[in-house]
Amino acid sequence: MNRPMKKYSFLIPSIADVLLVCVVAFLAFRAGMDLLADCDTGYHIRTGEYIMRTFSVPRHDIYSFITPPIPWTAHEWLSEVIMALVHRAFGLTGIVLFFTYVIAFTYYLLFRIVRKNGGNILAEIIVILLVITSSEIHWLARPHIFSLLLLVVWYTLLDEFQYRNRNYLYFLPLLMLFWVNLHGGFIIGLVLTGIYLFDNLTKFVFSKNDEKTQYRRKAVLLGGVFASCLLVSLVNPHGYHILLFPFNVTSNRFLMDNVVEFLSPNFHEPMPFKYLLYLMIGTLALSARRLNFVELVLVLLFTSMALYSARYIPLFAIIMTPVLVSQISPMLDESRGKIFSFLRTRAERIGSVDVSAEGYLWPLAACVLVAILALNGTIRFHFDEKIKPVDAVEFLKRERIRGNMFNNDEFGDYVIYAASDMYKVFFDGRSDMYGTARMKEYYKVTRLEEGWDEVLRKYDIKMVMYDNASALSRFLLQRKDWKLIYSDRVANIFVRDIPEYAGLLEKYGTTLPFRLNVTPDPKGMPLLPAHSPKRQTVV
Repeated sequence: MNRPMKKYSFLIPSIADVLLVCVVAFLAFRAGMDLLADCDTGYHIRTGEYIMRTFSVPRHDIYSFITPPIPWTAHEWLSEVIMALVHRAFGLTGIVLFFTYVIAFTYYLLFRIVRKNGGNILAEIIVILLVITSSEIHWLARPHIFSLLLLVVWYTLLDEFQYRNRNYLYFLPLLMLFWVNLHGGFIIGLVLTGIYLFDNLTKFVFSKNDEKTQYRRKAVLLGGVFASCLLVSLVNPHGYHILLFPFNVTSNRFLMDNVVEFLSPNFHEPMPFKYLLYLMIGTLALSARRLNFVELVLVLLFTSMALYSARYIPLFAIIMTPVLVSQISPMLDESRGKIFSFLRTRAERIGSVDVSAEGYLWPLAACVLVAILALNGTIRFHFDEKIKPVDAVEFLKRERIRGNMFNNDEFGDYVIYAASDMYKVFFDGRSDMYGTARMKEYYKVTRLEEGWDEVLRKYDIKMVMYDNASALSRFLLQRKDWKLIYSDRVANIFVRDIPEYAGLLEKYGTTLPFRLNVTPDPKGMPLLPAHSPKRQTVV
């Protein structure tokens, strides 16, 4: 009876297979455009192309007209090269599908690792579903996705060594060599290793004689690996400066308080993260099993990070997965009553079927099918012209308007992607590079604070491309020294009323290339039609 079942077991999808297929299908057929919700993807692609073209990693800004060029720590250079290669071969559709596969594999691998511990499969499914839906807030076609995958692998290797005496630590320096050049999240790998090292050092100091040898051995191995990873992290274009970069960013209070990616999560919105947080609090309150030192530090550290900034929610979710499963599984198994008995029976039966599932048919089939549909044009992805300045930039390229341009950061990212050979930007998504002084000048203009016009004159700004529904656009409409020459539902383009643009103003000053639907409010201030707001994501 078992042989036929064994023979066709490759046709049975495991729970992990189902999760991967669902994530791939969700992103490929429904939410893939959300991976391009942030135009930073564009400047990463162009930077990768620059690196391949010049065989050098830029050390100074190459996209803005600010002089002298601002020093730039391009810490994600390897990710950018990978993105440029994918884009060269398959365009933006290839970029979206590439990161779709990386995202799906990350949570597939996380669930497979959790399943190896043999816990209650229902508890594992509940946790992984909350983890996946919580992490979706940060699913963008950006280099940080590599950090999510590497965090899963890194965390698992440390756990295997700590709790199961399986030593795969020799892989960590090799992983660090890639991680430090892929994304600044490499610092999390060093932090995790340091936590496990400190735990074993403490146990070595305070344990009894018969346990000292074991903890001493682990501390020595972890110490050696930590030192090796620290040395390997210096193998990057920026040397030891890369170790300071994450701390320089997070210690910049103005940056953390004014950039969307660093803001705390908004609990007024229906975000899955808060339910994952509730589950963690409730589980730890009810569980009879105490957290060990490593688990306690991880819970405190990553909960604090997630509450401080929404960009850290996916990290928190990954770290909490094995911690929550190890707490919830015993609670379900030890609870009495008909309901819990029923759940245990269902979990055992689902678990037995899941164990019998072998092979990788369904994940491979899903990925191949999506790739085929993309190659024949059925699936296509691009920057959404309903929320990105696609048409406005095409207008600029067609008219070849000269002069320094003021723009918002999101528009700047798209300009870099679509027209970096023709236009330089005032600001873009690299807020950490521009620094506090430049950011304050940027916000002085966008918020129309006192001295906003001096900023524009300081940088000889002759053109403004800004959000259609913004206060800045409404204000410039009232100014006699600025003229609107282009408007669509996303962006407006203004130029100074100077002789240099006389021909342009004569051509577009009275007849705009797109119909401008401006209606005054009761106080006489023209109100521009609001367009669909950019999705509130973290970058």
